[in-house]
Amino acid sequence: MIMGCALCMELIDATVVMTALPQMSSDLGASSVRMNLVVSLYMLAAALCVPVSGWAADRYGPRRLLVVAIVLFTVSSLACAASTSLLQLCLARMFQGAAGAMMVPVGQLILLRWSPREQLLRNLSYLTIPALIGPMIGPPLGGLIMSFASWHWVFLINLPIGLVGVMLVMRHVPPYPGIRGRRLDVRGLLLCAIALGALVFGFEALSHGLLPWPYVAMMIAVGLLCGGLYIYHARRCSEPLLDLSLMRIPSYSIGFWGGNILRLGTASSPLLLVLLFQMCFGLSPLHAGLLTLAGGTGALLMKLMALRVVRRFGIRRTLTRNALLTGLSLAACAGFTSATPYWAIVLMLFGSAVILSLQYSTLNALVYADVPAALSSRASSLTAMTVQLSMSLSVGIAASLLGGLMNLRGHTTPVTSDVAMVMLLCALLGMASVLVFCRLAPDAGVTVYAAGE
Repeated sequence: MIMGCALCMELIDATVVMTALPQMSSDLGASSVRMNLVVSLYMLAAALCVPVSGWAADRYGPRRLLVVAIVLFTVSSLACAASTSLLQLCLARMFQGAAGAMMVPVGQLILLRWSPREQLLRNLSYLTIPALIGPMIGPPLGGLIMSFASWHWVFLINLPIGLVGVMLVMRHVPPYPGIRGRRLDVRGLLLCAIALGALVFGFEALSHGLLPWPYVAMMIAVGLLCGGLYIYHARRCSEPLLDLSLMRIPSYSIGFWGGNILRLGTASSPLLLVLLFQMCFGLSPLHAGLLTLAGGTGALLMKLMALRVVRRFGIRRTLTRNALLTGLSLAACAGFTSATPYWAIVLMLFGSAVILSLQYSTLNALVYADVPAALSSRASSLTAMTVQLSMSLSVGIAASLLGGLMNLRGHTTPVTSDVAMVMLLCALLGMASVLVFCRLAPDAGVTVYAAGE
C-alpha cells in the first residue's frame, strides 16, 4: 500500500496537470495543442529511464531506489512550479518523468519476485488501489486549485506528500536485497535513448510543423536505425538492458503487443476530455474535474471485482470481449455535446472507467503470468518502458490528428466535432487490440487467478 501511495503521488500530478493545461497555455503564451508536450515529454523521459530503474533496483535494492526516486520527484515538482516558459516547464517535466520512472517498477518488482504466483492477479490489484485515488481526486483537486489559486500549486502539493512518503518507506518497506553481479548495458542504453528520443521528437515535430520535413524524416530514420541496431545488439548481449528474449513467452508477447495497441487508442482520452469540457463546452476547471471524478470511482470499484470477473470468464474471453467494449465506450464519449445532461456524462464516464480498469487489470496479470521469477526485473523494465512510450505516442497521435483536422477545417481552436472525430479514430485503434488477444489459448494465465476456486 505504501508503494502504491508513491505511484498515487505521480498520478495525482499527471491528472492535475491535465486539468491545468488551458491556464498554463494562457500564462505561458503557448497554443493549447502544443501543451501536449507537457504530457508527452514527461512520458518520454519515463520511457527512457525505466530500463535503468530496473537495473538500479537489482543493483542497489528496491527500497533505496524508491527513496531516491521520491526525493527527485519532489525536487523536480518544485522546479515545475518555478517555470516561467513552456521550455522550462517541459525540461522540469522531463526530470519529473525520469524520477517517476524509478518509482513505477519497484512495487511490481517486489511482487513479481516475492509474491506467490497464484496470488499475483489479486496482489497486483491491491497494489494499484491506492494509485487509483490519484486519478479519482486529481481532476477535482486541479479544478479547485485553478478556481482559487494559480497552476503552480498543482506541483507544490507534491512537496508534503513526498516528505511523508520518504518517512513511510524508510519505516515500513523491508530492505529487500539487490543483485550485485548484473552490469549496466551502456551501449544498449545509448541506442535505446537515441531511438526513443528521435522517434518521439520526430513525431512531435511532424505534428506541429516545428522543423522542415527533410529534418523530420532524417530524425525518424535515425530513430528506426538505432532501434534496429539495438535489436541486433540485444540478441548478442548476455545481459541486455531490455531483454527481447521475453517475447518468446507466448502470453507475454501477446499481452505486450495487444496492450500497446490498446494504449495507443485509449491513453489520450484524458487530454481529449479536458479539451472537450473546457475549450469546447466552456466549463470551468473545477466543473470539468468533478465530471471526471466518476471515472476514478468506477476504476476503483472494478479493481475490487476484477479477480471475480476473470475467474468467471477467463483471461482470454475477458480481454477479447472487453477490448470491444473499451472502444465502444470511448466512441460513446465522442457523442457528448454542450447540451448533454451532466448525469449522462457522469454515467458514461463511470461505465467507461469500469471497462478500462478491468482490461488493464487483466492485461497486467497476463503479461507476468509465465515470466520466471529470475527475469521479473527485466520483464518489469521492458513492460514499463513500452507502456510509457505507447502512452506518449498516443497523446502525440491524438494531438497530430486534432491539429491536422483543425487545419483542414480552418479552425484556430478545437470545436466539439473536431475532438469527437479524433476520439472515434482512437476508439477504432483501441478496438483493434482484439485481433491480438484472440490468439491467446483458452486457459492462458490460469496460474495467476486459480487460487481459491
